Amino acid sequence: MRLSSFSLLQQARPGDLSPDGWLLFATYGVRSFAYGFLSVVLGLYLAARGLEAGAIGVIFTAALAGGAVMTVVLTSVADRVGRRRVLLAGTVLMALSGAVFALTDNVAFLVLAAILGTISPSGKEVGPFLSIEQAILPQMTGDEHRTAVFAAYNIVGYMAGALGALAVGLPAISGVEPLPGYSALVWAYAASALVLFVLFARLSPRVEVPATVSPRPGPRPRLGLHRSRGIVVRLAALFAIDSFAGGFIVQSLIAYWFYLRYGADAATLGAIFFGTNILSAVSFLAAVPVARRIGLLNTMVFTHLPSNVLVLLVPLMPNLELAVAMILARHLLSQLDVPTRQSYTMAIVSPDERSAAAGVTSVARTAAAAVAPAFSGATLAMPALGLPFLVAGGLKILYDIAILMAFRKVRPPEEVFRRAAGVLQNKN
Repeated sequence: MRLSSFSLLQQARPGDLSPDGWLLFATYGVRSFAYGFLSVVLGLYLAARGLEAGAIGVIFTAALAGGAVMTVVLTSVADRVGRRRVLLAGTVLMALSGAVFALTDNVAFLVLAAILGTISPSGKEVGPFLSIEQAILPQMTGDEHRTAVFAAYNIVGYMAGALGALAVGLPAISGVEPLPGYSALVWAYAASALVLFVLFARLSPRVEVPATVSPRPGPRPRLGLHRSRGIVVRLAALFAIDSFAGGFIVQSLIAYWFYLRYGADAATLGAIFFGTNILSAVSFLAAVPVARRIGLLNTMVFTHLPSNVLVLLVPLMPNLELAVAMILARHLLSQLDVPTRQSYTMAIVSPDERSAAAGVTSVARTAAAAVAPAFSGATLAMPALGLPFLVAGGLKILYDIAILMAFRKVRPPEEVFRRAAGVLQNKN
């Protein structure tokens, strides 16, 4: 069945999303915008303050490691002590860390702020916000609309992050000197935390664990998990494999490989990755109708498999044009599993474990992706072999097969309902 762009947008629309849900779209947009400009300017700002490259690297490592630790700590208690309360606490830490970065060049203070705050050198989410919001969103809509909500939510974050990156040029356009311009953006990051505080404060009690969820006999909670612990551990392990594989082909490494193999210049690389980002956004839209037709897990696997075959084909291409075509085609498919993965994870765990489940799986992905570049650098020694693509594609295909085998019988509620309704209809 042929789907127009308009029909894809219609199907990705977040349906009967509640006011709290729209507030979370706004908070994700504000955060992504702030992370978008901070990730571009942070290294330049610290260097302009006189910090050496080694110190900047230590601060970045502290930020990533601290973000992972804070995610586990805060998401493990969020469903118990209150999701809104933890989100508000996170904004306070975010504001304080931004202020520390704006006020001092003392490395010890900066490392401490990076660990406790939500400083993001990568442009991606750090800290508890994303995981807790993912736990709340399924309660803000019906099961049938859950995947559409996650697709739209990801599009909001993607577009806001892109706008944030563009905002880095505003001080220069305004004639501001580099260091004062960078400093203004760091203060803007701290100010964005205050905006988040106001938005999170407006959330209603509906964002908390539903009162209908009562404790049942089961394992003693660890990291906020009990009944769903086995499912979450298996998901986290599998997601870590996928993310480790993805670490071999992060954007910066692909760009470097294109430079080594084909001599691509910066302008060409910029155009290539503009195209990949646009196609990734399109794939978010397509995820909703595809998942509705074949199911969440099948969408995760059977759109991911061909995209990974395309990864394997990249180093086999004889010229830059064909290699780029493989990369672009891959990005048209590769992100369909993002909203479906988020929706599936939230659907198959208990409501009172959703924050913890999102946190644990997120940290597993982040940690695995952080380790991979240490290995991927060695695979670039002989660019003609294209080893990063071969390793990544092979591991990702193994992940697809493994998650299908492990979870093929675990269905989200809406798919169980549709299947039961279909059986009844056939009997009648």
